[in-house]
Parts: sequence; C-alpha cells; structure tokens
Amino acid sequence: MGDETIELTVAVETTGKTGCEMEALSGVTAGLNVVWDMVKAAEKDGNGQYPETAIENVHVVEKLKQPV
Repeated sequence: MGDETIELTVAVETTGKTGCEMEALSGVTAGLNVVWDMVKAAEKDGNGQYPETAIENVHVVEKLKQPV
C-alpha cells in the first residue's frame, strides 16, 4: 500500500458447520486497534483528535466452503 496505509490480512479455518467470518473480522479489527495504539502519539493533533487516522474498508475478502 502507501506510506500512510496499512493493510492487514487474517486467515481463519474451522471444522465446525458454521462459518468463521466474525472471528476473521474480530482478528483483523483487533490487529488494526493495536496499530492505532502504536501510532496515536504521532497522529494526535493539538486538540487531542486524530483527523487523518481511520480504520476503513474492513471486509471479508473470500470465503471457501470445503467438505470435511
């Protein structure tokens, strides 16, 4: 990505009958929250806000269903 962009990918597997999309989304958002915590000191403006910092476009890229 760019100098001011981070891309985080999480892969999950399960042997259960239900999907694991929520676990994948939880994993990626937890990772992005860690990144936010690491860069917040450099990103904070004079009012204590983060006007240029955002977590965006979090989505499931692919879901594969395979027989067990």
